[in-house]
Amino acid sequence: MDESALTLGTIDVSYLPNSSEYSIGRCKHATEEWDKFFNPSIPSLGLRNVIYINETHTRHRGWLARRLSYVLFVQERDVHKGMFATNVTENVLNSRRVQEAIAEVAAELNPDGSAQQQSKAVNKVKKKARKILQEMVATVSPAMIRLTGWVLLKLFNSFFWNIQIHKGQLEMMNLPLIFLPVHRSHIDYLLLTFILFCHNIKAPYIASGNNLNIPIFSTLIRKLGGFFIRRRLDETPDGRKDILYRALLHGHIVELLRQQQFLEIFLEGTRSRSGKISCARAGLLSVVVDTLSTNTIPDILIIPVGISYDRIIEGHYNGEQLEYLETQSQKPVSAPLSLEQALLPAILPSRPSDAADEGTDMSVNESRNATDESCRRRLIAHLADHILFTASKSCAIMSTHIVACLLLYRHRQGIDLSTLVEDFFVMKEEVLARDFDLGFSGNSEDVVMHAIQLLGNCITITHTSKNDEFFITPSTTIPSVFELNFYSNGVLHVFIMEAIIACSLYAVLKKRGPGGPASPSLISQEQLVRKAASLCYLLSNEGTISLQDDQEDISPGLAEQQWDKKLPEPLSWRSDEEDEDSDFGEEQRDCYLKVSQSKEHQQFITFLQRLLGPLLEAYSSAAIFIHNFSGPVPEPEFLQKLHKYLITRTDRRVAVYAESATYCLVKNAVKMFKDIGVFKETKQERVSILELSSTFLPQCNRQKLLEYILSFVVL
Repeated sequence: MDESALTLGTIDVSYLPNSSEYSIGRCKHATEEWDKFFNPSIPSLGLRNVIYINETHTRHRGWLARRLSYVLFVQERDVHKGMFATNVTENVLNSRRVQEAIAEVAAELNPDGSAQQQSKAVNKVKKKARKILQEMVATVSPAMIRLTGWVLLKLFNSFFWNIQIHKGQLEMMNLPLIFLPVHRSHIDYLLLTFILFCHNIKAPYIASGNNLNIPIFSTLIRKLGGFFIRRRLDETPDGRKDILYRALLHGHIVELLRQQQFLEIFLEGTRSRSGKISCARAGLLSVVVDTLSTNTIPDILIIPVGISYDRIIEGHYNGEQLEYLETQSQKPVSAPLSLEQALLPAILPSRPSDAADEGTDMSVNESRNATDESCRRRLIAHLADHILFTASKSCAIMSTHIVACLLLYRHRQGIDLSTLVEDFFVMKEEVLARDFDLGFSGNSEDVVMHAIQLLGNCITITHTSKNDEFFITPSTTIPSVFELNFYSNGVLHVFIMEAIIACSLYAVLKKRGPGGPASPSLISQEQLVRKAASLCYLLSNEGTISLQDDQEDISPGLAEQQWDKKLPEPLSWRSDEEDEDSDFGEEQRDCYLKVSQSKEHQQFITFLQRLLGPLLEAYSSAAIFIHNFSGPVPEPEFLQKLHKYLITRTDRRVAVYAESATYCLVKNAVKMFKDIGVFKETKQERVSILELSSTFLPQCNRQKLLEYILSFVVL
């Protein structure tokens, strides 16, 4: 399976505020306002604004061509019926896997019937299968794609300043392409199809949740290439596996790939409400991998797609973060080392050795099929994680991301505009130094003012007569903080590894206490790496937390050169190899970090520690909440109570970070507790029931869990 990490790596979308001044400036493309935001050197870098269309993009010239440039451009795009799949329904119904599933379901319906009754049962199941396929299969219409392309040109020019994409990234190989974008907004569904249409590349078939299967709208989606799948594959009354639906979905994907069609799959499953990458749901990706492994098609090109908005069209997800949502189950993927095995010894060092292996014993005579299935699941899970990591790496950092991050985690009490502009420029350079792209250009002051305007009511601007300049303060209301946090999380993945090191540094120093070594600025490399690895495990349900390609190397013997690039600048290496009086052998020697005590470096470390503040506060608050846990209790009810508890802490101004009360963090904290064995989960009528495991029934062990999380929290 070929992977093109940057073939369509980044789509930058800049939002256009609802003001006549900016609208006029955008349409003329020649005003001073536009020049402030669009650097003339950008086209030489291979970037192109997809929604900037005039007569030069058509075969015609003259006054009439200028007036009808959108119509002419759309009409000249290469899109026709022969580009798309044909006879999908019949081919899927006649496939071997679907025929076997039909026979199996029919046999269950009529186990002891005659041949005639069996034939009727088969026909009944076939009708059901055909009905499912009719709801699932897309019927792409080239005319509808052209019409939608023209409408989107009009709408996008009204909504956005520009949609930037690198032209060189659109030169594809002639293979089935699987586009795997990050999911931020409902616009994502249309954006990729629109961009491919503008560049004469056929539209992909888009996997959509059946929650969008509503009258009229569903017809439009199908004609644009969307096909609907269940959000839960097993929607049978008894909760058993729906083998018929699974076979039809598998056959549909295989048939599309066999006919050299393109697919668009959102691995996160749903839009991110937090602004961070969500954990992967690799169901459809597993079908793609299986198709390749059975040699149904020779090769597939996997294309992670990063999409960045400086403001999403929905505005914010505060309503969903403040209200209780139905939880979405996520099936665990078996791994060589479970989170409980990896993290629990650090939390409960004195735990009995037999308890660590409770429930994990496996028969040595386990069948080869089970082993192969476990390896297959790990392969798919790792591939999904790598794709999302690459897509996240490809996401450009927008101006609103940086401004929101600075206001929340560096200047929460407010800052002069001039200082904010200076810090904005510094952070911009830090982002570029870490090999991430920017989704903006121009003078820093103009860009900051534009970002402040986009963030709107989340920011308060006052004029100070003392310095005769503007004072910028983030709003302290819960909805405003949630919205700022959403955009701030767009830059979190840039500094995430350094933030983990910074919090681990604090934990090591805190544990060492005043009775430590003579030099408090020296930190053991081994201790720091171990502590950082355990924090990564603790936050592993946060989509942006990734050990990347060094997962297998998180160990005390990690080579210095592998970690020196991941540490913040204020930390420098000091080796003790020159200590000739050492009583230890060569293999026991350790390296030490010398922590700079300069004000600038200490401020940077504090900033990094604050980045993880909301996550750690949410987890520690959840650990406090389970001190009074009385179970068993249904998981939805427990999530609701925990969320209410966090919101109450924020309302009473007990919480340091109001954004720690977002519903996404509530779900992730509970999932982490399940993963490490705090909760024992059982199913009753398809509802998860939570109760404390035997390990955490004693109050002292729950206290140790809280103390462990708090060891990373900088107050």
